[in-house]
Amino acid sequence: MNNIITQNNKNKRYLPHEFQTKIHAVQMYLNSGDISYVCRKYHISRISLWRWMKKYDGTPESLIDKSHKPNTRHPNSHTNQEIRWIRNYVRRNPKITLSELWIKLKHDKGYKRTIIGLYRVMKRLNIKFYKGMKIKDTSKKKHNKKYETPKNIGEKGQMDVKHVPNECKVGTIAEDKKYYQYTYIDEATRERYLYWYEEHTPTNTIDFVKRVINYLGYTPKEIQTDNGIEFTYNRADIKKEHPLEVFLKKLGIRHHKMQPRTPQHNGKVERSHRNDNERFYSYLKFYSLEDLRKQGAIYLKRSNKIPMAVLGYLSPKEKRNELEAFEMIGYLQ
Repeated sequence: MNNIITQNNKNKRYLPHEFQTKIHAVQMYLNSGDISYVCRKYHISRISLWRWMKKYDGTPESLIDKSHKPNTRHPNSHTNQEIRWIRNYVRRNPKITLSELWIKLKHDKGYKRTIIGLYRVMKRLNIKFYKGMKIKDTSKKKHNKKYETPKNIGEKGQMDVKHVPNECKVGTIAEDKKYYQYTYIDEATRERYLYWYEEHTPTNTIDFVKRVINYLGYTPKEIQTDNGIEFTYNRADIKKEHPLEVFLKKLGIRHHKMQPRTPQHNGKVERSHRNDNERFYSYLKFYSLEDLRKQGAIYLKRSNKIPMAVLGYLSPKEKRNELEAFEMIGYLQ
């Protein structure tokens, strides 16, 4: 007769009285008329008993709880037309991200909701925008020191290497064959350049830096990397100067090597790798290195056009155009 937490009502916001408690309490009050005794016996409030008495018409069915769902929609809730827009965009673009969807709705349909409101309605209606991949969190060590992000184009960039997931390989590619994604990201604009190799070697690193300069159209002032052997010999038993450092000195680029075991210092490029897992590698199937590079070039073009919250929902290309318009330039040439 007392309220008992069962498997069915464990996740409810409140614990309703059991149906048998309501029937017995109402019938006992009708027979005795002693409200204090009934409330003590069944551990209920007077208000609850009066509410049940008002509903009771002599049949047990009258005490069954009815739906608490409102009969009318809230005036500020999404309209049917807005929900149709969202469903249609996601159906036609299954790889679309939340920020891309929000900007498209604003520009094409005059959508007035916030991005948080869009996320909530998609979660409530179970609308998926991309499936993503579960990856290991590499930034377990937190740091509280404030990081000053450069404000000018080309002032500083981050570079790193990512292993291409084996699940993406199909066809006749050997199981032990590995591929690597080189990534460069400008810190001010978040504009990126990607290229893929079969090995991560100093020679390929120099080739990648040349491609970065050619793609961006300028020479960055500083490049930050980790201490991998493709970037430096700091942690290897090699006494000669690393080819990348020789090449960067020739161009006048400062090589900033971050502290060992601190991937959070390279946080922008590490976060972009997580986005690559969700937006690119989750769907990728490639047959050769040439196929991988071809599909990667298409993805790179899209990646630099995706709006980002940190940029005020501008894309990296739009952010670069904005900074160039204000002549906020920090690169060498």
